[in-house]
Amino acid sequence: MAPPFFRPALTALAAATLLPLSLPTARAAAPERPAAPSERICPSGLPEATRCLSGRDHLGAWYWIAVPKDWSGVLVVHAHGGPSLGEPTLARVTGDLQRWKVMLQAGHAWAGTSYRQGGFEVLAAGEDVDRLRRIAVEALGTPRRTVLHGQSWGASVAARMAERYITPDIRPGQTAPGPQPYDGVLLSSGVLAGATRAYDVRVDLRAVYQAVCNNHPRPDEPVYPLWMGMPPESTLTRLDVAQRVDDCTGVQRPRAERSAEQQKRLDTLTRVLRLPESALIGHLQWATWHFRELTVRKLGARNPFTNEGVRYTGSDDDEALNRRVPRLRADLAARAELGRDGDPSGRLLLPTLALHGIDDPVAFVEMESRFRDTVTEAGAAERLAQAYTRDGEHEYLSDAAYVSAVDALLDWAGGGARPDGAALEQRCRALPSTWNPAQGCRFVASYQPAALETRVPMRGPQSPLEFPPPAAGIRRP
Repeated sequence: MAPPFFRPALTALAAATLLPLSLPTARAAAPERPAAPSERICPSGLPEATRCLSGRDHLGAWYWIAVPKDWSGVLVVHAHGGPSLGEPTLARVTGDLQRWKVMLQAGHAWAGTSYRQGGFEVLAAGEDVDRLRRIAVEALGTPRRTVLHGQSWGASVAARMAERYITPDIRPGQTAPGPQPYDGVLLSSGVLAGATRAYDVRVDLRAVYQAVCNNHPRPDEPVYPLWMGMPPESTLTRLDVAQRVDDCTGVQRPRAERSAEQQKRLDTLTRVLRLPESALIGHLQWATWHFRELTVRKLGARNPFTNEGVRYTGSDDDEALNRRVPRLRADLAARAELGRDGDPSGRLLLPTLALHGIDDPVAFVEMESRFRDTVTEAGAAERLAQAYTRDGEHEYLSDAAYVSAVDALLDWAGGGARPDGAALEQRCRALPSTWNPAQGCRFVASYQPAALETRVPMRGPQSPLEFPPPAAGIRRP
């Protein structure tokens, strides 16, 4: 039985079309058969004499493959973050290629895909990434080494791939299997707490924000369950949400221009949720559009989220706040379905190096603690190395950090020692001056993140998730 707060919205939802044109989910027609990548003029900003190939695979994913003039023989296959919503585009991959040109500057080839579809599909995205790897191998020949790199949400894609894509690479017409597809995995700024735990802070934000500001939705707007993000037919824009947050808190204005009441509400939100002011709007926008995509499209208007059992603290009157906070009850079947796609089992089968900024405002560094515990419980702790940098960024740390991390990962995959923060800092400081190690090397050898529960409260009782046994071979789409 749905709580009274949700009943009007669920009644309205039952009468509405769940997937209207306003929610982009249908995929544009993909090519009927795969075409070989074609030579293209490289996007701007890449190293001189880089060779670029591009195309669209038979399932509709766009991709770029780039090879520097003096190729090291290493191929870096990239899983991008987000997830992006809407139709896949080449523009998305173009931005990724320009952003990660450091791999080309280091002499490594790079391949990135848009994925075949937008939205939250972790295992399908992994299939898309590996399909691109095979396209790249066909075009370039077998690399000396292959590194799988996942950034942000793409790190969860890569972490799931590290549990599955490890058997010898077999291709039609081959007389003998090739090498294993990947030698090592780099996870940067990863959303690694698992889909059933990583978004709890945004669940809390939606609930506490509504208790404090009561304008998303406004009292004169249709009621809907907050886990839905917003109704499928809503025409709300990101600027609208930003304006509502500013109306309530003055967060987009200098402190001197906020009213006393706005400052009080802003202080309540940042203290209770442990979010920096600068991240408030972004997290709330994510908890609007991405929640709608995830719950309505992926899960058929079912709720995987809960804040049952959470007591929010840090306000001037915690008792009053907790009485006002809406409570969300998860559909355990929906939660289990989400977990089967997006929760890592921890059974890593490849050397995996995770790199994270200590003050990451988007994917909290404490998620690494959760991931470490998951991997340890699965008996794969020896295949995981984690390192932390003195950074407050999510999107990009430094050229020097990534170059030293890839070098250390390759050495480890080749039989060397498992790297730690001290070894990475030493390696980073030894880089040539062209990488600006004096400014870019910010590893903190002694740092270990606290438990995720110290940052985001645990939920009420939940059923454990069960994972199927590891796949016997490469999973192909």
